[in-house]
Amino acid sequence: MLERFLNYVEIRTKITSTFAFLLTIAFLYYQAQQINWGLTLLFFAAMFLFDLTTTAINNYIDTKTNHQTLQFRRSVALAIIILLLGASSLFGLALVYFTDIVVLLLGGLCFLCGILYTFGPVPISRQPWGEILSGIFYGFFIPFLLLYINMPMGTYLTLDLNLQTISLDLQVFPIFTVLILSVIPVCTTANIMLANNICDLEHDILVKRYTLPYYLGKKASLYLFAAIYYGTYLAVILMTTLKILPMICLVSLITLIPVQKNINTFFKVQEKNSTFVTSIKNYVIIMGTDAALIFLSGLIG
Repeated sequence: MLERFLNYVEIRTKITSTFAFLLTIAFLYYQAQQINWGLTLLFFAAMFLFDLTTTAINNYIDTKTNHQTLQFRRSVALAIIILLLGASSLFGLALVYFTDIVVLLLGGLCFLCGILYTFGPVPISRQPWGEILSGIFYGFFIPFLLLYINMPMGTYLTLDLNLQTISLDLQVFPIFTVLILSVIPVCTTANIMLANNICDLEHDILVKRYTLPYYLGKKASLYLFAAIYYGTYLAVILMTTLKILPMICLVSLITLIPVQKNINTFFKVQEKNSTFVTSIKNYVIIMGTDAALIFLSGLIG
């Protein structure tokens, strides 16, 4: 039963939310910012359970349209989705209760995008912007929300909302810091989606699923796949230059060697069962190394 559930929610794919969370925790530690563990754990519970929910919805709908077999009867599978969505919503609302409307608005936007990824008349998964949105929602919104609930009020923005006026003040450099830090999880997450869509290109066309590789073509998609990884290294160089991160983080540039090896492997063959895993490996290599180095910087700094 547990094994079927873990397969249904594809527990092995949850590294995209978990590593983004850990990278941000490491950055908070490096900044010597006291972490509110109560709010942080509430956020993690809402985030992780909703990640499971979106995958379950995706599998529930895909198995219906592709005539594949679910791990449970459809009624049970639907009940699991409802329970997961309900639990993640409760944790999310609890977090909002202890924070403010910014968390409500951005968290609600994340929930909406996650549900519409496969559900609705025009699912995001069947459109060419799946890579962009998955990268942004996993790679930017997770770090931003986690930083927002732990940093002093007004660090990033101040929103004053009433019946007469809406006032929004943005702190430019702090927002820029989050944006440039988020390049790493945004790019590595987007590339998992891109690799998946490249591998599934022929099958997706048959089921009228027109993803980004359909419009770019396989060759251009592969070059984009490589370029996105290189962007993460440029982001690290920029962050160390601007002193957002310490110089020790440049050690992560060494990981370009195994990452390039995986890129070369994927360039030769694009198969779901054999080479798609290179995108997962590169995600773990880049995100794991950067998170570890940022955390180490906090220890020795």
